[in-house]
Amino acid sequence: MNAANTANAYRQQQVMTASPEELTLMLYNGAIRFVTESIQALDENNIEKAHHKNMRAQNIVHELMVTTDTKYEIAENWLILEEYILHCLVQGNIKKDKELLEQAKKLLVEFRDTWVQAMKQVRLAKAAGK
Repeated sequence: MNAANTANAYRQQQVMTASPEELTLMLYNGAIRFVTESIQALDENNIEKAHHKNMRAQNIVHELMVTTDTKYEIAENWLILEEYILHCLVQGNIKKDKELLEQAKKLLVEFRDTWVQAMKQVRLAKAAGK
């Protein structure tokens, strides 16, 4: 088995054994990685690669949006921000505008960091028996 196959098998195992919370974290990390790669590709004037990476980020953000449970008010606000992130990605892709992509990335990083903190709080509460 070559290194790429080993890495893919490892990633697949990670996804199959991850909790829903960990899967969401993986999605945020993936979106951030793809936006970063899209920005780098624009810097290199590789428009095709920039588009491909941007589309992968868009797909992840769309997945995050459709899985957001909007029965809570905070989730409705979260969804509005996710829509804005998607808008920045789409417009950044159309216009090849790195500033829009940077804005999307900044928000994705903030969302990811908030998600990590929420995961920690839940773990602490469970450990304390609450």
